[in-house]
Amino acid sequence: MLTYKKAGVNIDRADLLVEFIQKRAPAIGGFSGLFPLAPNGREKHFLVASTDGVGTKLKIAFLLNKHETVGMDLVAMCVNDLITCGAKPLFFLDYYATGRLDLNQGKRVLQGIFKGCREGGMILLGGETAEMPGFYSKGEYDLAGFAVGIVSESKLVDGSRIRPGDAVMGLPSSGIHSNGFSLIRKAFSVKELNRMGSRFLAPTKIYVRPISRLEQFLCKQGRKILGLAHITGGGLLENIPRVLPKDSSVLLELGSWRIPGIFDLIQKKGSVPQREMWRTFNMGIGMAVILRPESVPVARKALPELVTIGRVIRGKREVILS
Repeated sequence: MLTYKKAGVNIDRADLLVEFIQKRAPAIGGFSGLFPLAPNGREKHFLVASTDGVGTKLKIAFLLNKHETVGMDLVAMCVNDLITCGAKPLFFLDYYATGRLDLNQGKRVLQGIFKGCREGGMILLGGETAEMPGFYSKGEYDLAGFAVGIVSESKLVDGSRIRPGDAVMGLPSSGIHSNGFSLIRKAFSVKELNRMGSRFLAPTKIYVRPISRLEQFLCKQGRKILGLAHITGGGLLENIPRVLPKDSSVLLELGSWRIPGIFDLIQKKGSVPQREMWRTFNMGIGMAVILRPESVPVARKALPELVTIGRVIRGKREVILS
């Protein structure tokens, strides 16, 4: 029986570090950080920032010598966090570190970053390329990204208006995205990783355009998005509660959406417990959207791929699988 902890990733310990940070930096919270700008005109605005990496998915890219998509993953992991508060993306910065710079490899990584920035509506404003001899194995590198956006106070999505009875909808993921790869690399042999590499390397979906379209459709009807949760490490179980009020929980209705077969394969190969799967992977939903029930028809018209996956109930900020 394989768990994320046995694969080397301790989510509980990471949560303790987050608690330590939040006590000393109370401005940190949610999926991205907000910095209030000096009033300019009639409405208050916030600069919004987020940072992330690609994780051990890079090990699959090294194994297959395929580097064109991990740059898209990098942008997606940052900008999908950014838009959960309603922010409009502005610009992106990257950090690319390697033991010895391989120009061809670096260009392939950057091609993905450029493509991700185009899809995310951002410009690549700058970055850092660091050669660190002896620090990384030959042919290996690490990536970090930083996204900045802006949101007006009237368009801020903070979850505060969520109440029992609200609908929880989901936008499909493109597959595994960029979480859980330490577990995957334990569950599959090198030969299997080589054979299935293209499925594992499918880039993380960027949700900027769909969420923007949804917001525009709702706005025309005088409605709003109440909450957005980017489903990354921790899965649906730990990411949705991050946007809920203290007196609310979410009841997810299993069977209301199609879970891609790759997750069933991972579970079988690693004998992974059911709850561990839900706590590690996105299980087919890359972004959760919380709306008033009366907003659902408008949302489906804007985004036919949206599917209702559950509802908000009274509770203690948790996700219940039913």
